[in-house]
Amino acid sequence: MALRSLMKGKELRTAQKSLEEARAKMEALKTREAELAQSIEEAETEDERATVQEAVDAFETERAEVEKAVTDLEAEVDKLERELAEIENTPAEAKTEEPEKRAAEPQKETRTMMKRWKEMNYEERTAFVQRDEMQAFLGEIRTAISEKRAITNAGYLVPRVLLGLLKESIEDYSKLYNRVFVRQVPGEGRVVIEGAIPEAVWTEACANLNELDLSFTKVEVDGYKVGGYFKVCNATLEDSDVDLASELISALGQAIGLALDAAIVFGTGTKMPTGIVTALKAVTSTPNVVSHANTVTGKSLIEALIDDAAKITSKYGSDLIWIMNKKTWLKIKKNMMNVDANGLYVAGNQLPIIGGDIIELGFMPDDVIVGGYADLYLLAERAGTKIGTSEHAFWVADQTGFKGTARYDGKVLDTNGFVAIGINGADGDDMAHTFPQDGANL
Repeated sequence: MALRSLMKGKELRTAQKSLEEARAKMEALKTREAELAQSIEEAETEDERATVQEAVDAFETERAEVEKAVTDLEAEVDKLERELAEIENTPAEAKTEEPEKRAAEPQKETRTMMKRWKEMNYEERTAFVQRDEMQAFLGEIRTAISEKRAITNAGYLVPRVLLGLLKESIEDYSKLYNRVFVRQVPGEGRVVIEGAIPEAVWTEACANLNELDLSFTKVEVDGYKVGGYFKVCNATLEDSDVDLASELISALGQAIGLALDAAIVFGTGTKMPTGIVTALKAVTSTPNVVSHANTVTGKSLIEALIDDAAKITSKYGSDLIWIMNKKTWLKIKKNMMNVDANGLYVAGNQLPIIGGDIIELGFMPDDVIVGGYADLYLLAERAGTKIGTSEHAFWVADQTGFKGTARYDGKVLDTNGFVAIGINGADGDDMAHTFPQDGANL
C-alpha cells in the first residue's frame, strides 16, 4: 500500500508540474496575442498583411493545442487525486473519512468546471458571479451592509465554486504548496513511512528464500489554524459583484499562501507546522546545517555548494528545489560568473551544475539557502476553508471586516532529504524567520 501510494503520488506531482508549465505557456500566449494585435494595426502593404495572417493562423493553432493540453492535464490531475485517495483509504477508514472527502470535493471541482479566476476575462468573471450560489453569498453580505447589521452565521462556508477559487488562489500565492507532499487529512492523521529498502539475497534456484528486514514508521500530524482578518471600505463593497469577489479571493489567498510558505521553511512546530530548518536543527550535531565564511567565493563557493548538495541522501525524494531570496540567488550567479565568464551554467532557473529549481521567497534571510526534495515535506491540509464577515467593529469607519481561516500541519518526512546552507558568513542563528505575533491571544 505504501509503495503504491508513493508511485501514484509521483505520477500526480509530475502531472501537476506539467499543468503548471502548460498554464505558463497560456500566460506567454497572452503576451504574443498583444504583440500580434499591434502587428495587425501596423501592417500596411499586402505582403505585410499576408505575413501577419500567417502568424495569426499559427498562433490560433498553438493556442488551441495549449488550451487542450491544460484541459487534459486538469482532468488527469483530478483523476490521479481520486485514485491516490482511494489507495490511501483502507475500508476501516472509509466510513470516518467520507464526510471529509465530501468537504474536499468543492476544492477540486473548479479545475474541471472553469478557468482559474485570474485567467477569466471580464465577461467570464461576470458570468461566474451571476451563478445562483454566488449571488446568494454576495447578496447576504450586501444586505448586512445596507441594514447596518452583522451576519448572524459569521462562520458560514464559502459557496462551493468560490471555495474552489479560493483554493486555487492559495496555490497561486504559495510557491511551495504545489511542490510539497499535500494530503487532505481528517482529524489526527498518520502517514506510514517505509524504512530503508534491504538488498535481496542471491541463492540457488531451488534454495530457500532469506527473510528481508523491512520496517515502517508513522508520522503523526495535527491541525493548526492560520488566518486573520482585513477591512474593506464599504464603497468597494457597494461596487460591482466582480470587484467584491476579486477582493475576497485575492486578499485571502495572498495572506494564507504567504503564511504557508514561511511555515514550511521556518515553522516552529508550536501552534504551526514544523518547518524544514527547524527539523534540521533538531537533528543531533545538525549534519545538514552548514555555514561558509565570507572568504569562500567564486569557484570555491560553487564547489562547497556541490559538497553541501551531496549531503542530501534520501532515496525517496524526486523534486529537488533550492529556496532563497533574490539577493542570494544573484550573489550565487555572480560567483558563478567568476568561474565561467560566459555564464554558460547560470542560464535558466536552475542551481548551477547541481540542478534543481530555484524558488525565490522574499522572507528568506540574506545568504541563507534551504534545499532538498520538496516532496519529502508533508503538508496535512484540513477541509473547510471558511470566511466570515461583520461590519459592527468598524461601523464608524464605514468599513466591513472579513476573516479568513484554514487549517494545516506539516512535518519533514526524512531530514536526510534536506540541507540548510549559510554563505558569506551566515550561520544557523541567521536561519530563522520572525512570524507575526499572535497578539489577539496574549
